[in-house]
Amino acid sequence: MSTSLYPLASLAQIEKTPSREDGIPEELELDLRAFGCKLIHEAGVLLRQKQVAVATAQILFQRFWYVTSMKQFGIGDIGMGALYLASKLEECPVRMRDLINVYDLLLQRTAHKLKHPPGISSAGVPCPEFKYIPMSYFGNTFYDLKDALVVAEMQILKRLGFNVHVVLPYGTLVNYLRLLGLTEREDVSSKAWGFLNDARVFLSPRTPVYALYAVPTIVSAAILLATRQLAIALPSTPESCWWELFDADWEDVWSVAGYIMRLYRERSPDDQARVLGLVSKKGIRLWLEDNALANSHS
Repeated sequence: MSTSLYPLASLAQIEKTPSREDGIPEELELDLRAFGCKLIHEAGVLLRQKQVAVATAQILFQRFWYVTSMKQFGIGDIGMGALYLASKLEECPVRMRDLINVYDLLLQRTAHKLKHPPGISSAGVPCPEFKYIPMSYFGNTFYDLKDALVVAEMQILKRLGFNVHVVLPYGTLVNYLRLLGLTEREDVSSKAWGFLNDARVFLSPRTPVYALYAVPTIVSAAILLATRQLAIALPSTPESCWWELFDADWEDVWSVAGYIMRLYRERSPDDQARVLGLVSKKGIRLWLEDNALANSHS
């Protein structure tokens, strides 16, 4: 499969993203990318959207931040626009009103978690449960979200140069397992499929592999992890390396496998709380101003 069929981030884009040029630390940017993908995933579940559309939206969302800074657009708005666009691309469109309602719920829940962290408060009182307050279709909130959705979809198309082709790895995984004679092992298939999903959903603050590596490399990494966990031996001698069947380089396969395994590491409550307050571009800009002010006094 030619990698020219789908765009990957360049070395310059990886080393210095627009967000980092604006002063957003690398770890914070990765946290925000992760949370944006999580919102897309949750919105897709609530909308009962096809998984292929959700996956496409998450990959478009990741690509967008290699050409645009989070100082200019909020991750909530771009995630909403990416899901709306991906639903059209995959021919399973959603109603704009339904998508806006779902994101309003998710954003309200995010604000609630920021104000009332899960668990017991310092006063020993349980935190109140989240209750969704539906918005009025004649109020400012609905029209603000509608405008943000339209602008986000337009900006994704514009800044990606209308290059929104996405190649998902699942069909490739089935073909590779067939070539390796592993299709009869349901445990291998399910584990490898799970690793691919975890890398795409990107629930942890790590590098977005789908914007950096070609699909054959990512699929080979998922197979590597699955077979090693199940103690299944595959040809790996210098004369016959199984990953070379798929034009994958060992160093890249090993690197992707490392990124996937890092997804399961825990993040601190402070890191999680910081992300919840930076979903909008306004939150990002306030954080940058406060951080710049703190650095000037130090």
